[in-house]
Amino acid sequence: MIRLYVTHGLMSGPPLVTSPEQAHYLTHVMRLKDGDELLLFNGRDGEWRARIAAAGKRACHLQVLARTRDQTIGPDLDLVVALVKRSRLETIVEKAAELGARRVRLAITERTNAERTNVARLAAIAAEAAEQTGRLDVPQIDAPQKLDRLLADWPADRPLMFCDEAGEAPPALGALAGRAGGAWAVLIGPEGGFSGKERAAIRALPGAVPVSLGPRILRADTAAIAALTLWQAALGDLRASGGA
Repeated sequence: MIRLYVTHGLMSGPPLVTSPEQAHYLTHVMRLKDGDELLLFNGRDGEWRARIAAAGKRACHLQVLARTRDQTIGPDLDLVVALVKRSRLETIVEKAAELGARRVRLAITERTNAERTNVARLAAIAAEAAEQTGRLDVPQIDAPQKLDRLLADWPADRPLMFCDEAGEAPPALGALAGRAGGAWAVLIGPEGGFSGKERAAIRALPGAVPVSLGPRILRADTAAIAALTLWQAALGDLRASGGA
């Protein structure tokens, strides 16, 4: 059944109204019509079954019927990633949502080629990925922030899995073995890598956990996917059953 992320509160009551973009998706892309059913979630109230009460080109009126799943939330995992080319960054955000990251924090490093990105578009990509994967929340996408400021404000109680391909670091699974779960973050650098000054600052963090992703040099999007997968396999919810 089609799933749709909405910002409205979900409960049985008056029909809620979709945005024009959502109406286009439901009626023109998915070709739903009056009486068809779908699933709704908002990241707070679980998942609900709904019926299209009135389908229109500019808006659809959805009658919320019954809750199908209680609200759950995945691991407290942030992905911190340096700004890269738009297509690769969009892939990173999409896959981060699919792999269960709770938040994506965009960093501006010394070797970052761009300091801007369309955060609203990235948020929409994250929502679409959440709809397709069955998760009940949508990753938060933070606006770009300079790496030095981000590190200066880094919380001491959130370990940082630092994917450091420029120096000696143990393989990721070995470095994570025996560690506790809870709040974590994964850090991925730009295509040119971190500068020596940045690497030193990252390694100086009390919670930094330098790791290697293997013997090959990976592009930023591949590195993000690999790192999130390894963390989820070692400490996250890839150890749970379900999904495909």
